Parts: sequence; C-alpha cells; structure tokens
Amino acid sequence: MDMKKRIHLELRNRTPSDVRELVLDNCRSIEGKIEGLTAEFVNLEFLSLINVGLISVSNLPKLAKLKKLELSDNRISGGLDVLAEKLPHLTHLNLSGNKLKDLSTLEPLEEDFDEEEEDEEDEEEVEGEDDDEEVSGEDEVK
Repeated sequence: MDMKKRIHLELRNRTPSDVRELVLDNCRSIEGKIEGLTAEFVNLEFLSLINVGLISVSNLPKLAKLKKLELSDNRISGGLDVLAEKLPHLTHLNLSGNKLKDLSTLEPLEEDFDEEEEDEEDEEEVEGEDDDEEVSGEDEVK
C-alpha cells in the first residue's frame, strides 16, 4: 500500500488536526520520499515511518508538536539538518538500520537537542519553585 492511501485509511473520518499519533510502518514511499503528510497535522506528536523505503526526509512538513519520530530500517544517509528546523520539539529520534556512514551526519541535530533538554530542565526548575512556594505558604498559615 502506498503512503498516501495509508494516511487516508489512518485518518478514519478524522481531520488531520485531530491526529496525535500516525503509524505508517511498512507502506511504500514512491521515490524514497514522504508523501501525503502535510502541515495540517498540527497536533501530531508521534510519527512512525519504519521500513517504508525512505531515502530522504527533505519534504517533511513542519510539525511543531512532534516529539517522537521513528525512521528505522530505511535508506536514509543524510539530509537530517531539516529535522531541526521542521520539528522544533523533537525529543526522540530512531534512525537505526539506515545508511548513515558516520555520526557527523547527526551534528546539525545535536545543538537543537541540547537546547530542548535545557528548556525542559528550566521548566522543571520553575515547577519545583512553585511547589516550594506552596509548602512555605502552608507553613505561614499554621
């Protein structure tokens, strides 16, 4: 089954903006590219494209809420710099079983992942500070 047809089936009478998870494993990509996936999937958080014959992710749309991307068992050898731009909240990326020759292919992503981790740590610190304030507020009431 080709990728466009699979996306249509996965929608199951929903709009793309209703979809949070999309699993397209083992469907065919024509010319090794992502097809049928558009920026209309604004709430997509998990995308799985395992063993679909991808060579490139260059035409991946901007998916601002996507956190997890599964790309294992494809034929991707580079061009991953586009992920940092199009997937600003990506925290998990699986590239196992691809044709990456060395880790330098991942360098464009390194800075983006470091920034994401720092943002999460900052959020946790702020949440922790709020918790402390609530406890000290209770002490004052006693």
